[in-house]
Amino acid sequence: MPDERVRSALEHWAPRFTVNGVDPSDFRKVTGELESWSDWCRAWSRAAEEHEALGAAAVAAGRTRTAGVHYTQASVYYHFAKFVFVEDLEQMRVAHLHAVECLNLALPYLDPPGRRIEIPFDHHQLVGVLRTPPGPGPHPMVLMIPGLDSTKEEFRTTEQLFLERGMATFAVDGPGQGEAEYDLPARPDWEIPGAAILDALAKIPELDPLRVGVWGVSLGGYYGARVVAVDKRVRALVTQAGPYNYGECWDILPSLSREAFRVRSRSGSEAEARQLALSFSLEGYAEQITVPVQIVFGKRDRLIPWPHAERLAREVQGPVEMLMFDDGNHVCTNIPYRHRYRSADWMGEQLR
Repeated sequence: MPDERVRSALEHWAPRFTVNGVDPSDFRKVTGELESWSDWCRAWSRAAEEHEALGAAAVAAGRTRTAGVHYTQASVYYHFAKFVFVEDLEQMRVAHLHAVECLNLALPYLDPPGRRIEIPFDHHQLVGVLRTPPGPGPHPMVLMIPGLDSTKEEFRTTEQLFLERGMATFAVDGPGQGEAEYDLPARPDWEIPGAAILDALAKIPELDPLRVGVWGVSLGGYYGARVVAVDKRVRALVTQAGPYNYGECWDILPSLSREAFRVRSRSGSEAEARQLALSFSLEGYAEQITVPVQIVFGKRDRLIPWPHAERLAREVQGPVEMLMFDDGNHVCTNIPYRHRYRSADWMGEQLR
């Protein structure tokens, strides 16, 4: 019988795994054998090792396209090994380093290829993956912002939707996320790292600085809204399951999420983390958003209550397209076919 934390992880996030690249048979195998949360990271890392080895064998045989697939899968498996596994930070970090390494190995073999971009910020760096569609640029570009427990390693399937519609993608780890989480704590004022990211991207010739959109998932939906409220270079925003005020969700968040936020925000206690979470708010910012916004939300979201979406929609000053699904879970990963393609089409229309 799985313990409470394993059950909580599966109840809140199970569809997310397969939507973002985990093979369904691997998901059943790994989770079917898991009983203790303390084994979570090791179990997913073992599954990742198999795909990593397949990637290395494919490279040795000259099958680079296949290598890209296997290394990408290994990367996302290692990512899910560490995503909220903050009870053993050393074990978590080892899995994360493998996730980063496997993604770096995959990048030249993806179609289209990706490249690693490092952006100086606050005496450290923010790392992202840039992919551009075929054909001459400059291309419209979508800045992709992860949430509390997601990272750039999780976004390959979503990137592909934008790339197929002629948009470049830049998936980035911000403060408190992925490669930056060890040096930079999570922060509410994402317009500041957002500006540094957009400044760096504006210097890349393949990208059109006048056609920039932002896509953010979960807490990244909040981050994206803060960027768009302040930085007028952005032309459109897609926010998926983003909170209006993260602290107001605190009591219903899973214990795994609360502890991950405490660690990644450098809070000394849960009470301190809860108080900080209240500053992750769009009050005074939502009304500054004047560009088109698409809001994706599910009424069965057990992490962020759906009235947060309605409050954002009421306060923004630009056009709003609301995709509210009665049967959608957090980020609506249980019904991806009903919103992912629409979001990619909508963003493409805004950045024409």
